Amino acid sequence: MYVVDRLPELWLRTGEHLMLTGCSTMAAMFIGIPLGIFMFRNAWLRSPAMGAIGTLQTIPSLAMLVFLLALLQKIGAVPALIALTLYALLPIVRNTLTGLSGVSPEVMEAARGIGMTEYQELRMVRIPLATPVIVAGIRTAAVVGVGIATLSAFIGAGGLGQFINRGLALSNTKLILLGAVPAALLALIVDFSIGSFEWGLRPERKREKKGSVKALMRPMSLLMPVFLILAGIIAYNTGPSAEFRSGSISGIKEKNIRIGTKNFTEQLILGEIMAQLIEAKTDLVVERRFNLGGTMICHGALVSGEIDIYPEYTGTALTAILKQKVISDPEKAFKLVSTAYRERFGLRWLKPLGFNNTYTITVRATDARKQGWTRISDLRKAASGLRAGFTAEFSERPDGYPGLGQKYGLVFGVVRDLDPSLMYAALSKGEVDVICAFATDGRIAAYNLKPLDDDRNFFPPYHAAAVIKEEILEEHPELGDVLSILEGLIDNATMQRLNFEVDGKKRSPVDVAKEWCQSLNF
Repeated sequence: MYVVDRLPELWLRTGEHLMLTGCSTMAAMFIGIPLGIFMFRNAWLRSPAMGAIGTLQTIPSLAMLVFLLALLQKIGAVPALIALTLYALLPIVRNTLTGLSGVSPEVMEAARGIGMTEYQELRMVRIPLATPVIVAGIRTAAVVGVGIATLSAFIGAGGLGQFINRGLALSNTKLILLGAVPAALLALIVDFSIGSFEWGLRPERKREKKGSVKALMRPMSLLMPVFLILAGIIAYNTGPSAEFRSGSISGIKEKNIRIGTKNFTEQLILGEIMAQLIEAKTDLVVERRFNLGGTMICHGALVSGEIDIYPEYTGTALTAILKQKVISDPEKAFKLVSTAYRERFGLRWLKPLGFNNTYTITVRATDARKQGWTRISDLRKAASGLRAGFTAEFSERPDGYPGLGQKYGLVFGVVRDLDPSLMYAALSKGEVDVICAFATDGRIAAYNLKPLDDDRNFFPPYHAAAVIKEEILEEHPELGDVLSILEGLIDNATMQRLNFEVDGKKRSPVDVAKEWCQSLNF
């Protein structure tokens, strides 16, 4: 029933996944096969070219995606397709070169003996005989591409990885499996389809009898990849959000409002609240581009016009984006980031929502009682023997571990990067001893954890507010009026309760946001 309820979106994401894999594999074919032929005919180029292409494979997939994102200043399918194409090049180029080089010298000698030119040898002998090996390289590239394409969801490119991304953010195993299992099945289908095509291309010494099963299967096997491509196109263009790409639905404005969020529970809830409020009180259509990789991806997408709104925190903007020193006064911090964002980026900060989701160094309540820990300073003596689990951003940001260590003189024995959705369970199960929890997270109480007092006032205020492109606000001034309804309306206790509904009770952020909006007659 879980799968049946989500079947429309599963259909769409499968189509997106096939489009990402298919387009990138085809692009790699058009680049890799000619490049392999050129390298075969120019031996001096083989070592440097293969070295360069091989080096691309050593770059981690997420690093490649983020690098292309920064280079192109664009989220979505374009950087994902370029990354997937680069990863698909090595098996295609290598197999092309291997296939052409592996043709028997006796066969080539016979070709020259009947007077073939070098071009004819290549076109009529080497390439046909090398084709099964080349297709095997394409097969490998496509199957690997299905796996790597799941990571494209981190930069808003869609695909089955979107379920995995959401599942990780919400600690929801069902969602993770909803993306992982179809992706694995899709890899098997792609492998079978291209394998059938490869079988259909194999030369036969003796033709099958006309009308035999094998004779009928051979042309069908050659069409298998075509059927797969058609299935991807149909799924991609008939999914529940295809209207955002086509703009063909009548009665809606040309300009949709695109709301983005980072990849953790609170952001998903805030994004849904804003989206549902806009849809209820305006005639605008909201496109949800949720679960983007992190602060820099969301900010870059907003500046480049890939999204129009996303919820941000004053402390994050102050230290991570503007690279300013910590300001403990909430009003001064908001005024500084608001002015700087408008002058530097053309972005407008709306009024804060009311809660302060500051970082809080958190330990197990039992350890706190046993060791007498109440303040962060109390950890100093024991720090070298403690295992810390921090988010990747916290481990690098100046308002995170680097600054915290300097302020409090803390050097933990082990520091592990953990996904925000995994930190709390890891601390509760004793896999780490300290985490950088969020003050409004309902799992603090659920897991019986103890936040320590920031006795040296290190962390700046992290008041949440919607950030919107100024041109969008000028084009649709009603957005400011609608979102201003939320000003000061969500306090820490409310946000903690909403977070726990999702994280603790495993409810959907959509349902939690809708229920809260209805409770206030929105």
